[in-house]
Amino acid sequence: MTKHPIKLAIITVNYGTPELTIRCIESVIQDQDQLPAFRLYIVDNHSPDASVEQIGDYLKTHQLEDRVTLIAAPENGGYAYGNNQALRTALAQDPLPEYFWLLNPDTQIRPGAARTLIEFLQSHPKAGLAGSRLEDEDGTPQTSAFRFHSPISEFIGTMQLGVLDKLFGQHLVPMALQDQPFQAEWLAGASVMMKKQVVKDVGLMDEVYFLYFEEVDYFVAARDKGWQAWYVPESRVHHMVGAATGISDHRKKAPRRPQYWFESRRRFFIKNFGKTTALFSDLALISGYGLWRIRRFLQRKPDIDPPHFLSDLIKNSVLRRGFSLDPE
Repeated sequence: MTKHPIKLAIITVNYGTPELTIRCIESVIQDQDQLPAFRLYIVDNHSPDASVEQIGDYLKTHQLEDRVTLIAAPENGGYAYGNNQALRTALAQDPLPEYFWLLNPDTQIRPGAARTLIEFLQSHPKAGLAGSRLEDEDGTPQTSAFRFHSPISEFIGTMQLGVLDKLFGQHLVPMALQDQPFQAEWLAGASVMMKKQVVKDVGLMDEVYFLYFEEVDYFVAARDKGWQAWYVPESRVHHMVGAATGISDHRKKAPRRPQYWFESRRRFFIKNFGKTTALFSDLALISGYGLWRIRRFLQRKPDIDPPHFLSDLIKNSVLRRGFSLDPE
């Protein structure tokens, strides 16, 4: 254990990507001179490979066990479940860490990334969550600051029509990136730091979500407690999009959306915005995507959409599945 109380708890959830996780650990260790007293919590979400052994051997070989706690989860309960394994362990510390940093295994932090987030949160009392500028290996920024979803955003987001984007830009989920910090409604969960009071106010993540929308759900809860979320571009993190989740970025042909994506989306709308908004959001997404498919065909645009997306949307809509929040 570290000699001094932990000020920063860094949480990473691994599932079958030990090489990526080790590279993430290496990037943190390389930047340790700019970090306060920290502990890195690596949760292995019951990977089907030898992740636990491989990561454990790395920690022993490099004598990092005083800096890194490896937690072998008894099951793969999803992203929220994995994060909660580490959060519970970190919350048992006395005193509590001042900051909690959720960091994807498919990330490598640039020098000063953590220090920048800490300094921003220290200097902005109302800011409870701060996210890094996520970028490709060559430094190209990735969209990582967002507005909350709504029926309007579901329609115009799938239509992909420039005139609608201009008319209703204030409703688009992705926010235009800037070179200066700005307030967002939610941030990409690949690199998000939170004050301890946010974690105390909001609690653990909702484990009914298996993957996707759980971080947005957490931002809604934080907002309801009066906390602001900020995008801090000076904090830079290399993010290999989709390497840890299997859903790639929008610039490539997408695989079929897994069932848990639809389950999570439906839960998010019903839980946070109510039945009426959930219904209209489903209708907006289905109609908007249907119109986009017609336009894509007529204009002979390339098809990079997930296979069977429209039929999967209809099958998983509240029209077919109802409004129950109980997991099936």
